[in-house]
Amino acid sequence: MNRRQVQMITAAVGSWAAFSAASAISFLFLFFASLLTSVPCLSQTVIRVGAFPNITHAQPMIGKANGWFDKAMGSNVKIQWSSFNAGPSAIEALFAGAIDMTYVGPNPAVSGYVRSQGQALRVVAGAASGGASLVVRNDSGIQRPEDFHGKRVASPQLGNTQDVALRAWLKAHGMKSSDKGGDVQVLPMASPDQLSLFLKKELDAAWAPEPWATRLIREGNGRLFLDERDLWPQGQFVTTHLIVSTKFLREHPDLVKSWIRAHVELTDWINIHLPEAKRLLNQQIQKETGKAIPAALLDEAFGRLQVTCDPLRNSLMTSANSAYEAGFLGHSMPDLSGMYDLTLLNQVLAEKGKKAIQ
Repeated sequence: MNRRQVQMITAAVGSWAAFSAASAISFLFLFFASLLTSVPCLSQTVIRVGAFPNITHAQPMIGKANGWFDKAMGSNVKIQWSSFNAGPSAIEALFAGAIDMTYVGPNPAVSGYVRSQGQALRVVAGAASGGASLVVRNDSGIQRPEDFHGKRVASPQLGNTQDVALRAWLKAHGMKSSDKGGDVQVLPMASPDQLSLFLKKELDAAWAPEPWATRLIREGNGRLFLDERDLWPQGQFVTTHLIVSTKFLREHPDLVKSWIRAHVELTDWINIHLPEAKRLLNQQIQKETGKAIPAALLDEAFGRLQVTCDPLRNSLMTSANSAYEAGFLGHSMPDLSGMYDLTLLNQVLAEKGKKAIQ
């Protein structure tokens, strides 16, 4: 074999090696590309959202039932829902980084804001007004406010919105809870337990959100003593709003705005399509609690609230003052001026030709 033949063989081998390497690289590229396209979750952003299975959380309940938020957020966003019984638990989950946003009442949101020195969360939209009542057991002997002396009265959870409202109402009528030196036993407990103890005659009254207030009336031998709307101007007070962790809001403003847009549109849909909305709401509550609400009970309960995107800031400030006076917010009234960020909400409202919320 002469020198030229050796050179030709060497060149051929080199060309084949180069071709093989290029083919291998091309094959690997196509292989991994096919993996990415066949597993869409690899490119999804996860948004983790909290809500409660009751009618004051109508938007998230209905949104779960009909996939409203899934459709609005698109295929590149995966929604992970978490269910809570009352606000303080949801705030702890937000603090722990387990959720990014949650529907929650005003007083737990205030408490969370204050505990984090204004760093943890922002209110970005309203969700519900009204929908809470003071219910007494028919045979409890309670006819007037002064009859609450020595009675056992429940709230959903220590420091939650109804718990604070109850303590403020007692104070306004010259009474205190037993833990503050008074003679009214305020007993924070889960709403289903309140109904059980009403039936056992081991509770005299409860300050409860819907649908539990109506269930206490219809199923627990209860009587409406006070509709909380009667305590507020125009009968409006915030029961539920949407809060977002400041970290998530800073890192994903586009996702938060998309969620708020879907929330606004769903709120409008609910108000226009009440029969269908209540059917879906009941369907989701049954799925999460194991029991549907009788239609007549649902109609009565829903009649005591309003779904709204307005966070009703003034009512929250009043509730915050009550929480401070009840000892839940420290030794001085906190500055809550930075608690709201309605920028994205007002952008969405402007896009829809609606009036901005202050």
